[in-house]
Amino acid sequence: MAEGEILALRQEMTIARDAFFAVLPAAVPGGTFEVAGQDIGARDGERRWRIVLAPLPDLCLGALRLPRHGVEVWLAGFDAAATARFVERFELAFRRAGG
Repeated sequence: MAEGEILALRQEMTIARDAFFAVLPAAVPGGTFEVAGQDIGARDGERRWRIVLAPLPDLCLGALRLPRHGVEVWLAGFDAAATARFVERFELAFRRAGG
């Protein structure tokens, strides 16, 4: 956790890393970001966001193997309303069948 950050969302996602990055531009403001290992983030003036994308063991259902990742969304400089909008946009972008 960097100074001033709050944990806005923590969840496990059944998604491959490349599929996560395919959706991410629609899920975050501005659609641009930097990647450094498991950390993904961007800054816009006083606001900044960071996502930690950590691989988890695959979910196995018989012969079916589904990739999983732990996802944490950290925000700094967002008020309560802006935090809610960020999380809502993020979750909507990743819903199956277009939300």
